[in-house]
Amino acid sequence: TFVDAKTDDEVDDNPIEQVRLTVPITDDPSEPTITFRTWVLGLLSCTTLAFVNQFFGYRQNQLFISSVSAQILVLPLGKLMAAVLPTTQFSVPFTKWSFSFNPGPFSMKEHVLITIFANSGSNSVYAVNIITIVKAYYHRSIHVMAAFLLAHTTQMLGYGWAGLFRRYLVDSPYMWWPGNLVQVSLFRALHEKEKRRRGGRTKMQFFIIIFVSSFAYYIIPSFFFPSITALSLVCWIWKDSVTAQQIGSGLKGLGIGSFALDWSTIAAFLTSPLAYPDVAVINMLIGFIVIFYIVTPIAYWTNAYDAKRFPIFSSHTFDHDGQTYNVSRILDEKAFDMNLKEYNSYSKLYLSVYF
Repeated sequence: TFVDAKTDDEVDDNPIEQVRLTVPITDDPSEPTITFRTWVLGLLSCTTLAFVNQFFGYRQNQLFISSVSAQILVLPLGKLMAAVLPTTQFSVPFTKWSFSFNPGPFSMKEHVLITIFANSGSNSVYAVNIITIVKAYYHRSIHVMAAFLLAHTTQMLGYGWAGLFRRYLVDSPYMWWPGNLVQVSLFRALHEKEKRRRGGRTKMQFFIIIFVSSFAYYIIPSFFFPSITALSLVCWIWKDSVTAQQIGSGLKGLGIGSFALDWSTIAAFLTSPLAYPDVAVINMLIGFIVIFYIVTPIAYWTNAYDAKRFPIFSSHTFDHDGQTYNVSRILDEKAFDMNLKEYNSYSKLYLSVYF
C-alpha cells in the first residue's frame, strides 16, 4: 500500500511500476500450497541440484544448472502427479491432521514453493571450497564436525544479515529485485489461462517459441562452433604482437575490438541485462568502463606494483619472477601457518593488475 503523490489516494498496490505490471495483487486462498507434491518435488529438486552443481563445480569448465531449469521441469511432473495419484484422505494417528497425495490440480503456489526449494540447493555452499582446498591441495585432514560447523555457521551469517536488514531489504516496497520479476512472469505464463487474440500469441506460446529458439541457437556456439564465443579482431590482425593480445583478447586481455555471438558469454558475469532497468545497466556499464578501460590500462602501462611482470588479467598469484606463486614454500607443515622466514627469503605475493 502506498499514497499516490498526484491524487493523495491510498493505493493497494506496489509503488514500482514494473512490479505492478508483473505481480498480481489477487490471491486465491483455496489453492493448495504445502502438499505431498510440494515436499516430494521440492526435496528432490533441491538435493538433485545441490549434488549436480557441487559435483560438476570441480570441473575446469563448470556445469551449472539453475533453479529456472527445475522451475520448468517440475511443471509436467506436478501435473502428472495430479493426474495419477489417488485423492484419498489419510489421517495422521493420534492427531486431527489429515492429508491427501492429490489435493487437486497442480497449483501455482505449489510450483513457487518447489522452485524455492530448488533455488536453495542450486548454489553450493561457499565454505565447501575451503574444505576442499585443505584436503585436496594441502593434503591435510579436517574433522567432519569442524567441516560441518564451518559450512553451517557461514550459511547462517547470510540468514542473520537478511534478518537484521529485513525491514529495509525485504519489507520495503521500494526495494525490488528485477531478477525475480522474470521468474514471476514465467510462473504466470505457465499457469494463467488467457485467450489468444486474433493474429497474436499467448504467453505460453511465446515462451515455447523463445525456449526452442534459444536451445537451437545455443547448440551452435557450444557444440558446432565454440570459436565464435569470442571473436577478437585485433588479435587476428596482429597475431605476433603481445600488446595487441593484451588489448584485444577477450579471454586474457581488455577485449577491445572483441565481440561475442554466444549469449552465455554476454550474460556470464552479471547475468542477463534484459532483466534489469536501464538505469541499473548504465550504472554497471559506467563502472565497468572506468575500472576496466581507464584505471586498469593506466595502472598496467605505468608499471604500478611491477604490473608488467604479470598478465594484465589473471586469477593466479605470482612471485617476483612472474611465476605462479608456490604457496607450499611459505607454509609451516606442522603448525599449518605462514613461515615468515621462508616468505622473506622467497618472494612477496603479487596479483595481476586486474585480479
